[in-house]
Amino acid sequence: MPSPITSLNQLPTTSPHTHTAKVETASERRLTVLESHGYYLGKTIGSGSYATVRVAHSERHDGNVAVKIVSKFTAPTDYLKKFLPREIEVVKGLKHPNLIRFLQAIETTHRVYIVMEFAENGSLLDIIRRDSYIDEGRARKWFRQLLEAVDYCHERGVVHRDIKCENLLMDKGYNIKLSDFGFARGHLKPRNGQLPLSETFCGSYAYASPEILRGTPYHPQQSDIWSMGVVLYAMVFGRLPFDDANYNLLLKVYLHVVKVNVK
Repeated sequence: MPSPITSLNQLPTTSPHTHTAKVETASERRLTVLESHGYYLGKTIGSGSYATVRVAHSERHDGNVAVKIVSKFTAPTDYLKKFLPREIEVVKGLKHPNLIRFLQAIETTHRVYIVMEFAENGSLLDIIRRDSYIDEGRARKWFRQLLEAVDYCHERGVVHRDIKCENLLMDKGYNIKLSDFGFARGHLKPRNGQLPLSETFCGSYAYASPEILRGTPYHPQQSDIWSMGVVLYAMVFGRLPFDDANYNLLLKVYLHVVKVNVK
């Protein structure tokens, strides 16, 4: 059996008929869709049933961005045709220091890529889990920032409808950045002095208003405010106010308030 070690003088010669493997250089490799736009994917920072969020380095923005990757194969048709186009339409028109900034949307045959500002310090939920609860100074600052972000949206007829600790991200200076407008709606300014009702019951169970839980038409602006109250409670107490154990109590309180207001 020949030795596995071969000296330079012993390298075999190659005949004209010998096929050698071609080494692919970086310049010869075909760029991905994102790379052709100057985005180079890194680690995954979030995932769901049909979407993944990854960090990417951007040459254009000279730093990191977040890329939400939506699979057209696994995403529900309703989401692809209704909620996703609405999300992109809404976020393109928003610019506020306490909202995650939309940068670009790229669509291919199989996927939709939404490129956004990257918040490098995780979410409010991560901080609550780490610290057990939020002290008064930080809670005051962060709730004020959330209030200003939501007020900015509502003034422009935009409702979020999924405000929760997971969707409140932190930038490098630990400032709140409201993110994930997947259930958002625009064009909801008051008409003849009345706020329009919504009948799409979306959002997260623990943060949802009683009207949503009961499946009755609701004012989405007021529902956002309810969710903000749940966020404040979670910051101060380190836990959510409502869960499976006291769901019925929540509905009883709601029904009592409704009866009082009717009278």
